Amino acid sequence: MQFPEPVTVQWVAKLINAEVVGDAFLQASGINEIHKVETGDLCFVDHPKYYDICLQSAATHIIINTKNVELPPGKTLLVTADPFEAYLTIINYFRPFSMANKAISDTAVIGKDSVIMPNVFIGKDVTIGSNCIIHPNVTIMDYTAIGDNVVIQAGTVIGSDAFYYNTKKNRDVWYKRMQSCGNVVIEDDVEIGACCTIDRGVTASTRIGRGTKLDNMVHIGHDNNIGCNCLIAAQVGIAGANIIEDGVTIWGQVGVNKTITIGANAVIMGQSGVVSSIEGNQVYWGTPAVNVIDKKREVVWIKRIPEMWKKIMEEKK
Repeated sequence: MQFPEPVTVQWVAKLINAEVVGDAFLQASGINEIHKVETGDLCFVDHPKYYDICLQSAATHIIINTKNVELPPGKTLLVTADPFEAYLTIINYFRPFSMANKAISDTAVIGKDSVIMPNVFIGKDVTIGSNCIIHPNVTIMDYTAIGDNVVIQAGTVIGSDAFYYNTKKNRDVWYKRMQSCGNVVIEDDVEIGACCTIDRGVTASTRIGRGTKLDNMVHIGHDNNIGCNCLIAAQVGIAGANIIEDGVTIWGQVGVNKTITIGANAVIMGQSGVVSSIEGNQVYWGTPAVNVIDKKREVVWIKRIPEMWKKIMEEKK
């Protein structure tokens, strides 16, 4: 998330009650979690396992719970007892919860010749391009950006909060929501089926590329970057922060793990499980998903096991 205008580290430190190590007059341009962080951003870390990853990331300013780390040149630390609570304080300051009081927000911008059917909810600062059709009972949450010629079928929810939690086993409630302040970006000529769910980014954007088509009941997790002209069939579930390159086809009931890359023009057969990054221009099947030719050979050999076992037992007699 980018701030409306840059703020000094000193100002942020006062907001979150933190001690500054480094130049307090440097400016912070936004706040992002580690997968999406950019130069000028704030980022938080609260576990020694991730200290070095965060310190060596593109983040210029790190909210952390220790001074006992080596500070890279040009960066600042904001030291506080609970960096996660500091993150929430910053998000709530810049993106506080606001209750809707009407079905279509006064701040929404809807383009020429777009059709909005009955019972559609459109939240704060949503933009919808020209020649779109939004069918009944669609929910489009705050800050969503939709391009031209987009079709969204009935019952779909776009921009719901990310399924993303901070875990601490030393508190009564182990899982505490990492509040989402990102959005969803849907590019031109996208079609989204009925009863789909597309989560907003935690701090950045979930993006659906131009010309991509989603069938019914597809779930797209937070911070996914889905390329152009992809085809995603019914009941596919895609976890968070993946890169799905252009022209990928994913058939029904496929599950995709988090933070992986699916190469351009890959085809994933139905009910497969993609557990790690896979190359483009191949057809995949199975769990874990492997090249379909290799998988078919495996299935043939598995089917032969009873026959082979029977032959072995007969030879022993």
